[in-house]
Amino acid sequence: MVAGGHSLLPMMKLRIANPEYLVDINDLVPELGYVITDPTLVRIGAMTRHREILESDTLAAVCPIFRDAERVIADPVVRNRGTLGGSLCQADPAEDLSTVCTVLDAVCLARGPSGEREIAIDDFMVGPYETAVAHNELLVEVRIPLRHNTSSAYAKVERRVGDWAVTAAGASITLDGDTIAAVRVGLTAVNPDRTALAELSQALLGRPATEETFAEAGRQASQACDPVTDIRGTAEYKRHLASELTIRTLRTATERVRNIPEPEGN
Repeated sequence: MVAGGHSLLPMMKLRIANPEYLVDINDLVPELGYVITDPTLVRIGAMTRHREILESDTLAAVCPIFRDAERVIADPVVRNRGTLGGSLCQADPAEDLSTVCTVLDAVCLARGPSGEREIAIDDFMVGPYETAVAHNELLVEVRIPLRHNTSSAYAKVERRVGDWAVTAAGASITLDGDTIAAVRVGLTAVNPDRTALAELSQALLGRPATEETFAEAGRQASQACDPVTDIRGTAEYKRHLASELTIRTLRTATERVRNIPEPEGN
């Protein structure tokens, strides 16, 4: 199936993908292109363009990590055509929105002949270029739970504007006063260890949201990945970036929580 085509078509040119048939689903944009927010849930249609996500002020208010990531995804041409669903279903290890949705505990809604089913994002990503969506199913929506006193952030290092990440990191954090009540950290393009990242997040619970805590999280993040040396940098450099970007995103997300306006009447 082809939505924006900016991931599939390059793979076809490189003979990495060789589908027998292609089905253009752009006629589904009116039905599956939307961003809906309410006090407890964000719903984003799978055919929502990157540009629409970037420009959604209501989404940025509750999940600023999306705007952080969309600003550094490719270029305006790609953002005008590429979609959220296409990015997730591509499941590229260097793709930004997979990490964004992971740290937000997103749930993916797939639809097929047997009806609809929800797939937790941790189960959705089976491996590189492989998802849990069946051959007769279509990803139709991404759902993100909203929590009080919570915010998020994403940071990326790239060789040039619009390039794939050398390394990137995302974080979502919930505070109870100055104490970390919930947190998730994610890494992009460095072969992260899911179990190690889960342990990192668990170790932060109950800790004060301080620079010392974030520095420790950064050290753990550098050990929770297994990057390779390539044209974008050495493995050592990428581990360093994993640490620094983890610190940066935790710091930014925490500052955003502290800047959330108090509810009227308090």
